[in-house]
Amino acid sequence: MMKDFGVEPYLYPMPTYMIGTYNEDGTVDVMMMAWGGICAEDMVALNLEAEHKTVANLKARKAFTLAVPGIDTLPQSDFLGIASAGKVADKFARTGLHAVKSGRVDAPVITEYPLTLECEVVEMQNQPYGLRVLGRIVNVMADEKVLDEAGKIDAGKLRAFAFDQMRNGYYAVSEKVGQAWHSGAGLMKG
Repeated sequence: MMKDFGVEPYLYPMPTYMIGTYNEDGTVDVMMMAWGGICAEDMVALNLEAEHKTVANLKARKAFTLAVPGIDTLPQSDFLGIASAGKVADKFARTGLHAVKSGRVDAPVITEYPLTLECEVVEMQNQPYGLRVLGRIVNVMADEKVLDEAGKIDAGKLRAFAFDQMRNGYYAVSEKVGQAWHSGAGLMKG
């Protein structure tokens, strides 16, 4: 039997992504977000609250990085989602993480995150349901430790984690359980 829960944002898994921007003084700002993802071949969509300091940085710099954190950085990544840059001036410094300037966009690359998309802000849409930021991916960077023998990104090696909106938990995502466009192919017969 199914139980009704009404209108809730209960979809699983929700990604955990880290948005990297620069503050007006050039210091690094990183924010964890879960409401967004790929929306086209070379585009990402971020759904954010307009009051975030990160949003002011996006408006000013027109650039950001979007990284996938691994479970080895879960405490730091969670902190970057808890702490507000408007209230905690040394937010990024407290994590002990390291940043280098992107060579393609005006945003930081956090070296401990295994996968980073370098993005340009294309559009900021004020919608009745919140602010949507559309960004164009100009490059993808991956740490060599997450590459397979053929030099391709191995999702299992990312050691990524997903957010559980229902119980506010994080869950490791690493085991391959099937092959896209192949696992269900047998059902095409008949």
